[in-house]
Amino acid sequence: MVGIPSFGNAETIGFVVRAATAGMVQYFPDLKPILVNSDGGSPDHTPRVVITAESPEYIEKIILVSPRHKLQRITFTYHGLSGKGTAVRALFEVARELGVKAMVMVDSDLRSIAPEWIELLAGPILKGGYDFVAPLYARFKYDGTITNAIAYPLTRALYGARIRQPIGGEFAVSGDLVQRYLELDSFDELTARFGIDVWMTHSAINEGFAVCQTRLGAKIHDAKDPAGNLGPMFRQVVGTLFALAGRYQDRWLKVRGSHSIPEYGFERVIAPEVVEVNHAKLVDNFETARLSQADAWAQILSPDQLDRVMSVEIPSEPGAFHFPADLWIRCLYDALVAYNRPGTDRERLLAALTPLYFGRTAGFIAETIEMTTDQAERVIEAVAREFEELKPYLVTRWREMRAQTAG
Repeated sequence: MVGIPSFGNAETIGFVVRAATAGMVQYFPDLKPILVNSDGGSPDHTPRVVITAESPEYIEKIILVSPRHKLQRITFTYHGLSGKGTAVRALFEVARELGVKAMVMVDSDLRSIAPEWIELLAGPILKGGYDFVAPLYARFKYDGTITNAIAYPLTRALYGARIRQPIGGEFAVSGDLVQRYLELDSFDELTARFGIDVWMTHSAINEGFAVCQTRLGAKIHDAKDPAGNLGPMFRQVVGTLFALAGRYQDRWLKVRGSHSIPEYGFERVIAPEVVEVNHAKLVDNFETARLSQADAWAQILSPDQLDRVMSVEIPSEPGAFHFPADLWIRCLYDALVAYNRPGTDRERLLAALTPLYFGRTAGFIAETIEMTTDQAERVIEAVAREFEELKPYLVTRWREMRAQTAG
């Protein structure tokens, strides 16, 4: 089964449907394929496009020769809290009822999906015995800043798993893991919005399922400027991640270092699409927050980190802005601890953390502005190792918090 969550994607979803249709029939001829669209009540006829999108001609010929390959398409409007997570949970329920062997999930705004993506995602489950397949993409250095600054290095430092794209959008899940997802009680409001991807990844790791990555080449989609409208997504992803850290503390407190995750598919040398960012706006957002969020930061950060944040210089040119990686890591660790402290106003904490993320993102851009994407990737890797090296800071702060709350 290929599942596609959607809302207002009529312009792009037809291309995704055609590629997914071709991939299922072409690469898994012995299985019964089904494509399911979980829509959030799109005003632009997205479901109609799902049903009417024509399959490639050569796929139609395969279906005519062997009728058992006839591909079914289902589209429905999900009910409940509006959000990607609710849409995906509905897809899990369909997958469970159908008894699927593998469920592939792809975003509805993809412009780089090819039929082989279906094999690359489902193959490790159907052929290799894995339960969860995360994507490996070639992405521009400023595409996926939440992944690069938070989701990837925290996944690596907390659980020891070097999953490069834990919130990538394209995944594959075994039937057994679908069943486990539906049993878990950790699916909350933030997960129902945009925390679903990191929830899937971290739940798979911590519930003991076999995890791998698959090389998909470049991801071309409707990328977003981190200075623009990423605020709600940031809060939902990070809130879900922090909450799961509280749930699985017994696991990550024991983890030291990290290990590589098996990779499927061939290495692809593809230039990713450039993503434009508003560097000056990121710096401005951080500077403005030093007045509006000072009290909230004092409740979240250790005194040393608060002093450092308040002392960050604001140059006249954003290219000269500096927000050290180690400061960001300690701030993020402080926030993770504070989020799990009883009585914390979690909404306020996430709102206060957002401009710190803007500051670190602006600092990363200043560090890498003259670098290629490959060179910037090496900076991301170095910072991820620093997350691991500074993990004792997190462990100490966490244990202090637990001792205080226990007392």
